[in-house]
Amino acid sequence: MKQTSIRTSIDLPRDLHRKLHEAAARKGCSARKLILAGIEQVITEPEPTRPKRRLDLSTPLIPPAGRKLDMTNEEIYELIDFP
Repeated sequence: MKQTSIRTSIDLPRDLHRKLHEAAARKGCSARKLILAGIEQVITEPEPTRPKRRLDLSTPLIPPAGRKLDMTNEEIYELIDFP
């Protein structure tokens, strides 16, 4: 074992352990090498990016209730008394 390595242990289900050693034998490498390759692959793969979606404001998110007022901003400001 290299000086820069750290020994660790994990508990594997018996079937997974058997499949690991079978896969390593098929590939002609050790189970350790197969485990390290899998860990490196997971660590180096890019993070999945979420698609950026823009909020569509052309339709209201909440449907209006009651009567619709056909007034301009100027007409509304005339009705409101500002101090």
